[in-house]
Amino acid sequence: MTALKEKVGNKNIWQNPKEAKNLLSQAKNKEDELVFWEEIKKDIDNLKEEKELIDSIGEKDKEYAENLNQWEKTVKDALAKLKEKEILLTFSNKYDRGDAILTIRSGAGGTDAQDWAEMLLRMYLKYFEQKDFEAKITNKSPGKEAGIKNAELQVKGNYAYGYLRGEHGIHRLVRLSPFNVAKTRETSFASVEIVPLIPENKVEIDEKDLKIDTFRAGGPGGQHVNTTSSAVRLTHIPTNITAVCQNERSQTQNRQVAMQILKAKVFQRQEEERQKNMDTLRGERENAAFGHQIRSYVLHPYTLVKDHRTGFSVSDVNKVLGGDLSELIKSYLEQDIAQKEKR
Repeated sequence: MTALKEKVGNKNIWQNPKEAKNLLSQAKNKEDELVFWEEIKKDIDNLKEEKELIDSIGEKDKEYAENLNQWEKTVKDALAKLKEKEILLTFSNKYDRGDAILTIRSGAGGTDAQDWAEMLLRMYLKYFEQKDFEAKITNKSPGKEAGIKNAELQVKGNYAYGYLRGEHGIHRLVRLSPFNVAKTRETSFASVEIVPLIPENKVEIDEKDLKIDTFRAGGPGGQHVNTTSSAVRLTHIPTNITAVCQNERSQTQNRQVAMQILKAKVFQRQEEERQKNMDTLRGERENAAFGHQIRSYVLHPYTLVKDHRTGFSVSDVNKVLGGDLSELIKSYLEQDIAQKEKR
C-alpha cells in the first residue's frame, strides 16, 4: 500500500493518463478494502459490548428478548457481509476483478423472444444500478415488431466480470404471450454472453486483417437516425469476429470502442484455442432453444425463477426482473467455490 501511495503521489503520474487512471483505481480498491475491514472490526467490537450489556441486564428485563433478537439480526447482517467478502476473496480468474462485455441475443420464439431479450437488457441495467456498475450500451439492434434482436454493453466496476461470468448461457421465459390474440402460453429464449474486457495491449490486430464498415446509427427510423455514417462495424477477417459501436458521438470514438471490444473477443478466441478443454473465460455457446437453458423465468401458470445449475429458485419473478439478481448470482458463485475446493 505504501509503494502504491508513493506512485499515486508522484507529480509526474499524469504524463501517462492511462497508467495514472489504473493506479488511482488500484489505490481506491485498496482504500475500500481497508475501510471494509475497519468497519467489520468496529462491528465485532460493538457486538461484543452489546452482548455483554444484554447479558448483564438478564432475562428478567422486559426488553431482554427484543434486544437479543435485534442483536442476533445484527450478527446475521455482519456474517452476510463477511460471506460476500469471502466470495470476492476466492475469485481465482485473473479477470474477475475487471470489467466485462455483456451481449444479449434473442433466440427461438420470434417476437416474444425479441421482447424477452429487451426484458433481460432492462433487468441487467437495473442490476448494474444497484451494484454501482457503469454500463454503456455500445450497440443495440431493434426487433421488427417489438424488443431487440441483440444488444452489447460495456460494464465497468469492481469485480464486474467476476459477478457476471455465471450469467453466461441461455435464459428461458415462460409466459402468456402479449403478441397473439389467443394469449397462449409461449416459451422464449435469449442468450447472454459474458467476455472479460481485457487491456488493449494484450492483443495486436493488423489493419490489413480488418474489414471496416460505416453506417448511420440509430433505431429503426425516425428522428433518432443520424444523418452521417458515424456507426462502425469492424470485422476481423481471419476469425470472422465482428464488433459494432454506434452510440458514441463521432465515427472516431465509435471505432475506438469497437476496436476495444473486438480485441477482447479475438483474445478470448485465442484463449479458447489454447485451452480447448477449459472454459475459464466463457462457456460454450449453445443454441438459444430448448434443452440448453441455465435459468428459467416462469410467469405462468405459476411464478418462479430457477437456476438449473444450482437448483436455487426464487418465487418473486418481478423482483428478479427488477434487477435483484444477488441471491441467484451468489448461489452460482458459492457452487463454483465448492467445486473448486473439491478439485
